[in-house]
Amino acid sequence: MLLILFSLGFAGCSSLLDPEDDNHNTFDRVTWDPAYAEGLLMNVYGKLPSASFSFNDVATDDAVSNDKLNSYLRMATGQWSAQYNPVSNWNNLNEGILYLNLFIPQIEKETWYWANENINKMFKARLTGEAYALRGLFRYHLLQTIAGKSSNGKLLGILLWNEFLDENANFNMGRAEFTATVDSINADFDKAISYLPMDFLDVTTVAQMLPAFSTVNMTDYNTVFGQVSNQRITKRIAMGFKARVALLAASPAFNAANDQNLWVNAANAAADVLNQIPSTPGITGLDASGHIFFQAAKVDAVTVTADQKEMLWRGPSNSLTNTLEKRMLPPGLNGNGEVNPSQNLVDAFPMKNGYPISNAASAYNAASPYTNRDPRLALYILYNGATLQSKVVKTAVGGGVNAKDSLATSTRTGYYLRKLIREDIVFSADGTATTKKHYAVHIRYTELFLNYAEAANEAWGPTGIGTVATFSAKEVIAAIRKRAGITQPDAWLNTVTTKEAMRELIRNERRLELCFEGFRFWDMRRWGLSLTEAAKGVTINKNATTFSYVDVEPRVYQPYMQYAPLPQQEVLKFPALEQNAGW
Repeated sequence: MLLILFSLGFAGCSSLLDPEDDNHNTFDRVTWDPAYAEGLLMNVYGKLPSASFSFNDVATDDAVSNDKLNSYLRMATGQWSAQYNPVSNWNNLNEGILYLNLFIPQIEKETWYWANENINKMFKARLTGEAYALRGLFRYHLLQTIAGKSSNGKLLGILLWNEFLDENANFNMGRAEFTATVDSINADFDKAISYLPMDFLDVTTVAQMLPAFSTVNMTDYNTVFGQVSNQRITKRIAMGFKARVALLAASPAFNAANDQNLWVNAANAAADVLNQIPSTPGITGLDASGHIFFQAAKVDAVTVTADQKEMLWRGPSNSLTNTLEKRMLPPGLNGNGEVNPSQNLVDAFPMKNGYPISNAASAYNAASPYTNRDPRLALYILYNGATLQSKVVKTAVGGGVNAKDSLATSTRTGYYLRKLIREDIVFSADGTATTKKHYAVHIRYTELFLNYAEAANEAWGPTGIGTVATFSAKEVIAAIRKRAGITQPDAWLNTVTTKEAMRELIRNERRLELCFEGFRFWDMRRWGLSLTEAAKGVTINKNATTFSYVDVEPRVYQPYMQYAPLPQQEVLKFPALEQNAGW
């Protein structure tokens, strides 16, 4: 039998060794399967850099971590390099751009809907708009990450490639200049805006439809542009990110000449979005509860078709998790207490009367430092004596596992994070735990109001108004502080009359409102602020009668680190790719 088998085997040797057809997909399927082709786009949605909170605050003066292996901790204490760069995101962002450059040429080639040519054309328009909007978004994030000055002082942006690069392409390309990069990103957003609706919703009148498709059947229109596509990127969202790009370009790190036209452009771009807030445009559109968007009732109320007024764009909320709470809750509530807000950040919160704690009129009491403070302090930070899940959290000496430096999972600063966590998630001593809805926050309206305030103040001063908005920087800050619970009238704000004083107030309000959402690290760099202030904490005696403030962790940065590095392995592979100076 063996001899017979061998003889048969040798007789058909060539056919046996030839690969058989199998069911593995190849790229050819993209050309005839619309669902498979759209997978290229959906892959990019899955790479959105804002899909989770980074907590890069740990790399700033706002926080430390009790996880000694935390990458931002290592970065802030002297290990940041072109070889070790936790804020890089180079691969993810470039992969997203690669997929989009692969997808864009396929859009016109594909038949997206065989039975109805109008629907087919609308799909082509929508997918084109989405692709260009996402490419602009990914390029923006890449620009924020690696924009900087070369060794000869030239301000550089990113690699600009508009087509798919296969294995035979020339990857040895230089970075475009910063201004050219901004122009290219804006061109992507402008093209997207020309194709996309303001929102994906089921229209009921012709006036709600895109002009290019106003004559098609309304049911067909809703098949493509209706609420079924909600949470994909829209014209409104693209406008929001375009405003972000404008603010970045106007910032001191990238606008050394302080070109006022750039500030005007940034203010107008933000105002253009704020003027079109649904139902209540302009400053009246500031969500009265936007600063507590993360609380359980707010999160549970959202659906595919119903959202918080605060959200310009968020991710889906259909997953039940508790990972964030496990990381952040104090050890006394069976969490790991991973991110510890600093005393620096606590001191940035004013008193309830609006005055900074350093001002004599604030009535700040050093013996009772958490009394009569800005209500946002209690909303965002757990301090000694605060209550969570009906338990008093004691970080003072004798406070048990929650006390400062008691366990590896205890706070190092005397504070725990409260913002962003759901307080209705409970980890029981027996190991069981509840899970609840969460969602990613891609962009909030409060950020855009702060973007506008910053740019408007630089362009026209505290009370000036341009040609697009109907409100001033000072009016925005007044509304945000009133929402926060600052006593009215806001006596401190009324004393702020100069551009310089308003600048400091706007930056501080931004620090408070956007804390732990991934802004502080990039804001400090685009503003050119000192990066070396140590993160501080507090040691409280058992009776909470003495408060000793101590340096908890140094911040080891060099001046050139205002701009982040490109990955060193990329620079070594491609000589045309210039590294930022100092790295």
